[in-house]
Amino acid sequence: MKRIQLFLMFFLCLCLIVLSTASNDASAANKEGQFSLSPVIGGITFDGDQHLETRPFYGIRGGYNFTDHFGVEALFDYARTQSTRSDADVDFYRYGAEMLYHFMPDAKLVPYVAAGFAGINFDAPSGIMFNGTKGVFDYGVGLKYFLNDNIALRGDVRHLIYHHEDTLNAIEYSVGLYIPFGGVKPAVQPVEAPVSESVQPPQEAPLEEIPAMEPQPGKHKYCISLHIDFDIDKTDIRPQYRDEVAKVGDFMKKYETTTAVIEGNTDNVGTYEHNMDLSKRRAESVVNYLVDNFGIERARLTSKGYGSSRPIADNATDEGKQKNRRIDAIIDCAFDVKEIKPPDTLCMFLHIEFAPGKSDIAPNYYSDIEAVGEYMKKYPTTTALIEGHTDNVGGFEYNMKLSQRRAESVVNYLVDKFGIERTRLTAKGFGYTHRVAYNNTPEGRKKNRRITAIIDCAISK
Repeated sequence: MKRIQLFLMFFLCLCLIVLSTASNDASAANKEGQFSLSPVIGGITFDGDQHLETRPFYGIRGGYNFTDHFGVEALFDYARTQSTRSDADVDFYRYGAEMLYHFMPDAKLVPYVAAGFAGINFDAPSGIMFNGTKGVFDYGVGLKYFLNDNIALRGDVRHLIYHHEDTLNAIEYSVGLYIPFGGVKPAVQPVEAPVSESVQPPQEAPLEEIPAMEPQPGKHKYCISLHIDFDIDKTDIRPQYRDEVAKVGDFMKKYETTTAVIEGNTDNVGTYEHNMDLSKRRAESVVNYLVDNFGIERARLTSKGYGSSRPIADNATDEGKQKNRRIDAIIDCAFDVKEIKPPDTLCMFLHIEFAPGKSDIAPNYYSDIEAVGEYMKKYPTTTALIEGHTDNVGGFEYNMKLSQRRAESVVNYLVDKFGIERTRLTAKGFGYTHRVAYNNTPEGRKKNRRITAIIDCAISK
């Protein structure tokens, strides 16, 4: 008994140390590939037929998570109890393994169920309890509360069932520590602190150019590819291609608040520098035509040249080269998406805020997704790529998986609620690799945490 009391004191002191050093804003979670070690202490109660007192027990668990949800633990328990019919001491041992299934593995508070098989042994004087090893089946529930990446509190209850002349039962209830190591690092939520003039946040690498097709909150991108054949090394628009340019001019005249980026693209014939310059001049030629012939204000138009850097087809064939010699008009819109007839591409920003580490969609964001669902139902030949993006809080692998799960949640919602065929939808997570703002401010991180729906879009690598 004295040894148990000493163990109790040690365990309580360890818990106090952990609680005093744990981070209150941690967002650790149960993760795939983690090993774990768990010292536990609690009580064990035997049914009346065994005539044994309820006493403390202590034990150890060693585990491994095959996935975020499924894991296994080896276990060893020891209790020193006493017969209720005499003063004889009885030593109780249990050793075996359990399978665990975790609910909400991405949360700080992770409930789980467990079931397993073990051996039990009573070391008792003759006539009080059986001696030797018996098989025991157990099942029960548990709860882990993560204090930080490196430790969690746990509580467990198990029902033990074994047989000796009759079916016997015992209940174990325990608390302990869960110490994970290895696996995928979970995200750590940032602590916002005021930045003084003398202490500046660390500098991030410069932002890459934001793709013109990247929609912003409250906007859509209506994208049209204009296949205009120019004379060799020329920028003049031939008369037979003016109807192509009119697709853009008529649309922008009808919707006077729209703006557009005109992108020039070429095949790979010629030098890189030559094609970059030529594509820029051809894009400027289209801008000038829209200004001169449709009265579009020049401030609403931007020209960019990409040369041969963004092919949409194989330059090894004449047909592929012809597809790559194109002008892309990417029009920024801010009106009801249901009014738009299918263009070559329609890109939509979905303003969905997820809880930290979660992929569940809150009901107040359903309306954003419904715009995609209604559009795809109205035009059943459309397909869509759903892109998930995150900020840079947490590790690379963690954010890649999280963004993928969030994109898949949107796909599942479109399938379940709108009956969109799953073959028309693709989910892809980009983690924090496609940022559109700096991550060193809350506003920047919010912009980077986004979902984009790209409908009928040819995705360039």
